[in-house]
Amino acid sequence: MSIYAIGYLRHDVSGAHLLCDEIRIRSLAERLGYHLRTIVTFASGADDLGLRLRNLAEAYRADAVVVPGVAHFDDGVVPTKLLRIADVITVEPEYTYARIGWARREYLR
Repeated sequence: MSIYAIGYLRHDVSGAHLLCDEIRIRSLAERLGYHLRTIVTFASGADDLGLRLRNLAEAYRADAVVVPGVAHFDDGVVPTKLLRIADVITVEPEYTYARIGWARREYLR
């Protein structure tokens, strides 16, 4: 059974390191045993980033979203909408923001 992930980064945050960040995402996903389905790149100011990433994670049946770091999220905050369905794993520092458990989901909006 495969466990799936998608990668995400923001072009304006990665800048000249875009390819390096993609390689780091691929490497970490592989090391953790995820089958990386795609890497998506957005520019700054994407409308409702949490919802967009949530929809992509659902479409790819991803258990996790791998990002270079929280700076790639608006205001450096991992979107709750995304954590409702997937873990978020940062490359630097290597950390996992666990998806929100079923028991707590009813208390979030």
